[in-house]
Amino acid sequence: MIHNPVLPGFNPDPCICRKGSDFYLAVSSFEWFPGVPVYHSKDLKHWELYANALTDPHTVDLRGLPSAKGIWAPCLTYCREDDLFYLVYGIMHSMNARYFDISNYLITARDPAGPWSEPVYLHSMGFDASLFHDDDGRKYLAALEWETREGHEKPGPISIMEYDPVLKKVIGFPRRIWRGATDRGCIEAPHLTKRNGFYYIMCAEGGTGYYHSVTMGRSRNVFGPYEPDPMGPLLTSSPGDFNERSDWDHLKPRYYNPEVTLQKAGHGSYVDLPGGETYLLFHCSRPFTPELRCTLGRETAIARMRWTKDGWLRTESGSPLPDEWVRESALPETDLQGPPAFDDFDSDTLGLMYYAPRIDPKSFTDLTSRPGWIRLKGQESGASLHQVSILARKLTSLHAAATVKMEFDPVCWQHSAGLILYYDNMNFFYLGKTFSEELGQPMLQLLRLENGTRYEYPDHIVPLREQGPVWLRFTVEGRDTRFYYSFDGETYFPVGPSLDTSLLSDEYSDYGEFTGTFAGITCADRLLHEKTADFDFFELKNT
Repeated sequence: MIHNPVLPGFNPDPCICRKGSDFYLAVSSFEWFPGVPVYHSKDLKHWELYANALTDPHTVDLRGLPSAKGIWAPCLTYCREDDLFYLVYGIMHSMNARYFDISNYLITARDPAGPWSEPVYLHSMGFDASLFHDDDGRKYLAALEWETREGHEKPGPISIMEYDPVLKKVIGFPRRIWRGATDRGCIEAPHLTKRNGFYYIMCAEGGTGYYHSVTMGRSRNVFGPYEPDPMGPLLTSSPGDFNERSDWDHLKPRYYNPEVTLQKAGHGSYVDLPGGETYLLFHCSRPFTPELRCTLGRETAIARMRWTKDGWLRTESGSPLPDEWVRESALPETDLQGPPAFDDFDSDTLGLMYYAPRIDPKSFTDLTSRPGWIRLKGQESGASLHQVSILARKLTSLHAAATVKMEFDPVCWQHSAGLILYYDNMNFFYLGKTFSEELGQPMLQLLRLENGTRYEYPDHIVPLREQGPVWLRFTVEGRDTRFYYSFDGETYFPVGPSLDTSLLSDEYSDYGEFTGTFAGITCADRLLHEKTADFDFFELKNT
């Protein structure tokens, strides 16, 4: 059996494709760099992080973007006739005044590991753009056409444009083809496919919250008209036919369904297997209750599907509810390994599993000056939107522990380095070593940033008289997060009170949404941007 989610932690908006016996899946990365993680599988049960598609900071500039902006909803497709992978992605720059200013781009590669071509600008009419390769050689670009005008239904219809791969540009103006298979509203995430003479459009409806869903329509013509699936949502955590077209708020917590483990199921992409089986990849969330806060963000899950005799896609059970356990395929089982829990930094290259907010982590990390250690150059505070030295990994469980060994010699109070549990620049927990002018020596200090308000714990400051390294650790046990320190890596002492893990979540954040929590190491020098901290290892394990 396959246990959901197959990609736990921050892995939203999955898009899957197949080349022969290999499956590749791309997910959104928002403000995190490098962008667009691409996972690989042979059996849809075991997955490895295969590549990060967007690695050039000169073509993907995320500096200054608020949380939840950046890289949205990549579409990864493989065209057998071209023997090329195509990746369409959008960079959301602003949602001010609900304009949703986005630029959509296309890159190609022979292998998802790259090298990828230079980006081709496509359009800015809306988000969740995706490419469809028709069997006559023509290509079409579908996207949500974002609507802002008064008197028009929002957020807007799905529109398509033809894409010319020779001229590398779209042709003409968008043609509106679809307003959804239901009245849930908030239509988005279109994917076009073709089967037995029908063009199918798969979309998300209901908003990417508790009324989220996967729906379909079909037509004999790519431009429509499309008939809606008579079943309504083929996958959702919250069944029920409620007209929500007039409510374009995405979250809709009133539709939380206590009967299922996987909430917010929607934004799907399906793949047909060589032997005739079909699976749907979609994202979901597992919130804390009763607050409905999703610390891990939106995670990728899988559903086993079947095609009906009259040509509609259904879950194997026939129920639209997502299952925590799914029957595996007939494919040979291939045990691909995920990222290692323990990294001793003995390699001279940074692991694929590391990300930084908005900037290239290679710009502030050094793996060669002190072999076996990683050196971080201090820059701005963790609250900044620009140059922040946070090297982080995705938190994939609410039962986890992170441990680091650090050497750092702060000489002023603007110097700080340590261990961070980070949702966004306005919400994080941080145990850092800094310099205390009052004590005249270094100290450990716990800091909580909660929706932009700083909370310090002056009664829990730890003076550091010992020279040499310090070990730092946090543990997450559900909603209970605690920080610790050690001088020998064996005996650990607590620092500060228990912190509420649920505060680091989509729903609690006033400034960000759509992402997830990361565990990381960090260094700040808010004086000269030159102080460094050395880390011997970084371990993040699920407990």
